[in-house]
Amino acid sequence: MTPLVNLAVRSAWARRFTLALMVVAVALSTFLLLATERLRHDVRQSFAQALSGTDLIVGARGSPTQLLLHSVFHLGQPTQAMGWSSVETVFALPQVAWAVPLALGDSFRGHPVVATSPDYFQRVQVGDRQSLRWAAGQAFGTGAETVLGAEVARRHGLRVGDRLTLSHGSGPIDNQPHDELPFVVSGILAPTGSPIDRSVHISLPAMQALHADWVAGVRPGAGARARSAAPQAEFTQPPPAITALLVGLHSRAAVFSVQRRIHDLRDEALSAVLPGVTLDELWQSLGIGEAALRALTALVALTSLAGLVAVMLAGLESRRRELAILRAVGAGPLSLLGLLMLESTLATLAGMVLGLLLGLLGLAGAAGPVQAEFGISLGADGLRAGEWRLLAAVLGTGVLASLLPAWRALRLSLADGLSPRA
Repeated sequence: MTPLVNLAVRSAWARRFTLALMVVAVALSTFLLLATERLRHDVRQSFAQALSGTDLIVGARGSPTQLLLHSVFHLGQPTQAMGWSSVETVFALPQVAWAVPLALGDSFRGHPVVATSPDYFQRVQVGDRQSLRWAAGQAFGTGAETVLGAEVARRHGLRVGDRLTLSHGSGPIDNQPHDELPFVVSGILAPTGSPIDRSVHISLPAMQALHADWVAGVRPGAGARARSAAPQAEFTQPPPAITALLVGLHSRAAVFSVQRRIHDLRDEALSAVLPGVTLDELWQSLGIGEAALRALTALVALTSLAGLVAVMLAGLESRRRELAILRAVGAGPLSLLGLLMLESTLATLAGMVLGLLLGLLGLAGAAGPVQAEFGISLGADGLRAGEWRLLAAVLGTGVLASLLPAWRALRLSLADGLSPRA
């Protein structure tokens, strides 16, 4: 076996420039396969770990997926708000252990502003039921104070005690700043790997104070703005409506009965969605696109391996005399078959190793920016079961692809190899 391996390595080295191009193609296809699989897995995991310990999300009647995306991931726009009287009704249900209201709509330099209650920092959990931790400072009080997510503080260089100005509306462009009421940073949360890192948190009464004189989303005149800018030690009035309500129950066994009771409320049409179930429905709706992406990457890998086969078939014409000499000195059909399959396998392995190294380097370089920009935590652990299966599939396909040039080589007769054709 050792002489055969030595011969295969020498033969491949003699054609190193041609094979190098195919090794690079196999490496890129391997990198694309691994990157797609890792990103698919980590996107799902990041979404699943964005909120834990919450039994129901309650909001105005509409799409459950839209309610989940807006309230938890701050994506999209809500169709309508949920009245404060309904919040109090849900609070009063005997099965409800706690409820945390959320009001969205404003922003700070493109980051969403989440108005909530101080219970938010004790009740909301991420990952595997991990509570929020403080990197500095403490929760906001009853005045114009704000708590920043870790990424907001890092990106803009903010610390406890700094002042900032919020803007009306969401998005990266600040068209209507709330400069009449600046906020003071009271605390900064530790990194969580969730949308909380990219959020700015204020109290519900502070949100109401920001919009006390606004009419239908229009900022007040100069006189009203002057009244709004008057010194206020604390705010006490909650907003008349909120975006959503995070609900925790005394017993999860009561989740469906509470869901029905909320759906049957007559004062306001509400929806109560289970976060895990709604997230599964979201992935099912995206399943076609996910399958298409995986099929595309698999097609790229097959194209690269087909190119490797084409190179080996084209090279057989120039190697007919070499193969004939090997047969003349005693190499049997199995030896020739093993030689050509070994060359193809070595080229495939070299491409896989190079693609794996590219994947590890790319993962190390992209983990920080992807986390900061999209909140997706790219795992830095070793290869997972699904990724090992992909590598095995690439190697197996490469070995099978080598059968065609090997079969072609066996059909070249000894006389044909020693007698050049006219």
